[in-house]
Amino acid sequence: MQTMGIASARRSIVHTKELLGLRVRNASGEDLGHIEDITLDLHQGRVAYAVLSFGGLLGLGDKLFAIPWAALTLDQEDNVFILNLDREVLDRAPGFDKHDWPDMTDPEWGSQIFRYYGYRPYWE
Repeated sequence: MQTMGIASARRSIVHTKELLGLRVRNASGEDLGHIEDITLDLHQGRVAYAVLSFGGLLGLGDKLFAIPWAALTLDQEDNVFILNLDREVLDRAPGFDKHDWPDMTDPEWGSQIFRYYGYRPYWE
């Protein structure tokens, strides 16, 4: 099976493996990191969060952030996600270490994350 690159055609369905590692930038063009992982809510049948890796140097000391999927827009032409967020807001965002992930099924934790980024939790 041959897969098309994200930029080769505007598609509404893509393989997650094509999204992992994509750069994330804000509307000002500042680099905010890359997509480390994508988490699924199996009960709701939808993407819950994109896990953004930000900071550090050469992958060392990176902090991870659960970003509500709705907060990201895929620019298929440039193969990059756009997160409409100032870099300073991300610097202050609740994050976690790659070796100590939060319980993403905890609705209280999830509600705090969604509200921090200005979104209503999808399960409400």
